[in-house]
Amino acid sequence: MKIKVLIADDEKEFIETLAQRLEMRDFAVTTVSSGDAAIEIAEKINFDVIILDVQMPEINGIDALKKIKEITPLTPVIMLTGEATVENAIQGMKLGAFDFLIKPTETERLSEKIKQAYAHKHENEERIRQAEIENILRTRGW
Repeated sequence: MKIKVLIADDEKEFIETLAQRLEMRDFAVTTVSSGDAAIEIAEKINFDVIILDVQMPEINGIDALKKIKEITPLTPVIMLTGEATVENAIQGMKLGAFDFLIKPTETERLSEKIKQAYAHKHENEERIRQAEIENILRTRGW
């Protein structure tokens, strides 16, 4: 099963190229060109990993991150930025970003980060399932 990745970036050529490179590495990639579109599609589709550009028109990546984490708190979000600032990185991490990478980033590095983020999500989901099972067993006295 392919890892489902959403990429939100307003640079059309960048996301087209990145999507092709990730698809060649066997990821299922969906692209959108705004933070609003990322939020809208995240409400409908359960992605394994979301990649957000920090600088986008209308709603930026940090604000999109806040809303996406409300919708789907376990989905890891990797932030990308061309203008790396410590403040943005700190704010993104406080809001739950899985990682923060500077553009342009090597496709192989991003691919590894996606795999790490996916593994992290899977581990968290498994812990939650185990806790739910233990809770059911405890409430039934088993």
